[in-house]
Amino acid sequence: MKQVLRKGLKTIVVADVPDPVPNPHHVLVRPVVSLISSGTETADIHTDSLAKEVAENPSHLRKIWEVMKQQGPVKTVSEVRAKFSEYAALGYSGAGILVDKHETVRDFQIGDRVAYGGEGTGHAETVVAGQNLVVKVPDTVDFEHACFTTLGSIALNSVRIATIGVGDVVAVIGLGLVGQLVAQIVRAQGGVVVAIDMKNDRVELAKSIGADFALPGGPSVPSEVAALTDGRGVDCVIVAAAAKTAAPLQQAVKICRDRGRIVVVGAMPMDIPRDEMYIKELQLLMSRAYGPGSYDPVYEKQGQDYPLPYVRWTENRNMAEFLRLVAKGIVIVEPLISHRFALEDAAQAYQTIMNPAANSLAVILSYPEAPATPFSPKRKTETQAKAAKAGTLGIALIGAGNLARWEHLPNLKKIGGVSLRAVQSASGARGKTYAERFEANYSTSAYEEVLADPAVDVVLIATRHQFHYEQALKAVQAGKHVFLEKPMALTADECRDLYQAVNGSQTQFTVGFNRRFAPYYLELKRAIAQRTGPAIINCRMNSPGLSGTFWAADPAFGGALVGEGCHFVDLLYWLLESEPVNVSAYSLPLGKKDPIGENNVVASFRFADGSIGNLTYCTVGSKTSGGEHVEAFAPGIAAVTEDFKELVIKSNSQKRNSSRRADKGYAAQLGAFIQCIRSGKQPEVTVLDGARATIGCLSMLQSAKAQEPVEINLAEILNA
Repeated sequence: MKQVLRKGLKTIVVADVPDPVPNPHHVLVRPVVSLISSGTETADIHTDSLAKEVAENPSHLRKIWEVMKQQGPVKTVSEVRAKFSEYAALGYSGAGILVDKHETVRDFQIGDRVAYGGEGTGHAETVVAGQNLVVKVPDTVDFEHACFTTLGSIALNSVRIATIGVGDVVAVIGLGLVGQLVAQIVRAQGGVVVAIDMKNDRVELAKSIGADFALPGGPSVPSEVAALTDGRGVDCVIVAAAAKTAAPLQQAVKICRDRGRIVVVGAMPMDIPRDEMYIKELQLLMSRAYGPGSYDPVYEKQGQDYPLPYVRWTENRNMAEFLRLVAKGIVIVEPLISHRFALEDAAQAYQTIMNPAANSLAVILSYPEAPATPFSPKRKTETQAKAAKAGTLGIALIGAGNLARWEHLPNLKKIGGVSLRAVQSASGARGKTYAERFEANYSTSAYEEVLADPAVDVVLIATRHQFHYEQALKAVQAGKHVFLEKPMALTADECRDLYQAVNGSQTQFTVGFNRRFAPYYLELKRAIAQRTGPAIINCRMNSPGLSGTFWAADPAFGGALVGEGCHFVDLLYWLLESEPVNVSAYSLPLGKKDPIGENNVVASFRFADGSIGNLTYCTVGSKTSGGEHVEAFAPGIAAVTEDFKELVIKSNSQKRNSSRRADKGYAAQLGAFIQCIRSGKQPEVTVLDGARATIGCLSMLQSAKAQEPVEINLAEILNA
């Protein structure tokens, strides 16, 4: 399919990418038209020089510096250069025909006329959207008008937050698309509209479609508003402007009456005059996107609605209400359309928006009509790549995330006798970026394409945790060798199924426990191997990044403990070479919201040889403190290592090593696994190791919940 993408910082292209796959609670839509949001989308197009961009945003330099400290200058420079050629999707509002859906979606049928929204939907011949970000379009509303639905729900949400009453005088500052819609909805709510903008044509447009008063922006606005309101000021100001300074917000303070309200829906610095805010006792409110549900993955991605008696106006209900207003003629959008372009002319459309002389407002992209025949997706896009030599192992990357970008793919290029055959990603833009940059033969949105490809010998699975088990199991059943990032699985049943499947196959299988290959951990293991009796090992992991709404912190998908704590269960077993037999654990209070509860645990494992392994895993620490700290004690031996950068071993003599950059063992593990495939030797990390780590973490959580020790019988679980 064709999709509008930003290539690098500012180039707009219409490129071939795979058609998306509908995930649970998602549908596929073939747009008839989509709307370019001149404010949000153009903010992502950087027309200035790189030097100016950095000068105006010094945070970019700070980010680069932090990355350089962790990854080193070579990797950092490589990634900065890659930014100039990678693809990013644009767009989030359109309307068309629903052509496919996941079986979990019940409220829509194939062929429905719908409007859609949501970040990542983009301008493409096929878009995937969550069911709560899709609404049916009334028969009386054409697609060109329906494609305003997302922008309309943003405007509607700001008016709801403003709590407009009949007769309230409301100033709308900024008469772009959202501001024009806000003005009409305020009027429909019974408010008296004072429309304000620096552009005279937009002021006149607002007046022509119903604003009670329309004022050109400037220093005279406060006096004009005072004259209109008998000196009181307006009851409410809705700031819908996008600006690089706080001038619109500061003007809002000046024209608002005592104890009035200011609602910010636009994007601008929040430099507010505190004294005047205080004297007037003004309320300052922020309007977040389309309404309740915005940025909530449970609502937007997992399709869980909020009950109407408790949340009357959600994102989805705002979208539907906006379409009702359009159908009734209460909100008029036709006069807002300034330009129309075909999809293939998207670059010209964006040039028009970026050109101030064009006076663009709503710019619409049109698509070929959805075919009458059943939808036939093309979920594979070829890439120009060198033909692989005979005997070369073909690798497919599953999941185009940051770990693959920073570690696995660069490491793969350094291994002889292998080639990147495919990149599978739910994101067409990201899959295309990775495939071109790392010279894959094709990118695909469908995992089945990879499994059916006889030229793929190995799948490297680096997706989110909840997909690991199913994807690995399918790969084993398809006869592919598997390098699976941790955790191997999320439940004991999944561990058992995968363990039995791997043992019944001829495939090589490993789990990404890279610490076994990190130089300082290898030295630590050699030191502990000299012990003459049981040992005590203490592991501390401070991981404040795995908190809040970050997907890897969600207990529903294993949380931080199963997702990352599994590293340390495996590390303890590997260092001691002894099976864990029971665990006692305590957590911060369960049943509470992050950052406490399941993601913060202290546990003690007892091992078969009498050794003890302690794990402190927390997400409540400071980002400025050390992250990973492991210390070991055995008869005559003491050792400590931290963050892969420092190692001290004390026995008869003292040994100290340190490094400015961390070698975490990723390259060594991948290289060793490829060698095992060639030689037929069993890999260092096996499916049994993956199962042990997950089951150990689950036992920790069980112990913390029950507040009593839990026995661990790995053989009994895996052979049940």
